Amino acid sequence: METMDTLNNKDKILLAAIELMSEKGYKGVTTKEIAAAAGVNEVTLFRNFGSKMNLLGAAVDRFYYTGTMESIFREQLVWDLRTDLRLISRSYHEIMNRNRRMFMIVLKDDELIDLREKAQRHPQLLKEMLKNYFAAMQERGKLIETSTEAQAMTFLWMNYGAFMTSLHGNASLITSLTMLEFMESSIELFVRALTP
Repeated sequence: METMDTLNNKDKILLAAIELMSEKGYKGVTTKEIAAAAGVNEVTLFRNFGSKMNLLGAAVDRFYYTGTMESIFREQLVWDLRTDLRLISRSYHEIMNRNRRMFMIVLKDDELIDLREKAQRHPQLLKEMLKNYFAAMQERGKLIETSTEAQAMTFLWMNYGAFMTSLHGNASLITSLTMLEFMESSIELFVRALTP
């Protein structure tokens, strides 16, 4: 990971904002504090983002999973259901866990409802990528005839639900399975159910 010294001003500001807002909440931190933590002046913050809300919106866009997932779907799939679902699931959880502070910020504050709605475009895009993948697998004869949208949503909700349970620290109250064990078991169910 890059250090603050090697980052550009925008990324420094975004990371400082996430750090401070995760500690103090969205309302509990000022733009002056964010700028100071990023090592820039407040004018630079406003020049780049215009407002604290725009700053957090830019952080959601910058650090969410869509770009990474697009790259995975475009460049790394091998068209083997088990291998591909494992890659997609592990990548999803790595990105979500890396950005867990940001999710906590956005989920905590009712003032951020518009930002939560904006963030919904990311799961919608991932659903489309999964749907297209399942359709392509059907065309290749590697997936049974099924609703590709239903399978995409099932896979997405399965992973999102597991992440949200771990985000709130409730997983150990529900199961002794590790996240990796859960992913492997879930993927195996998908493979067995969907392979012709």
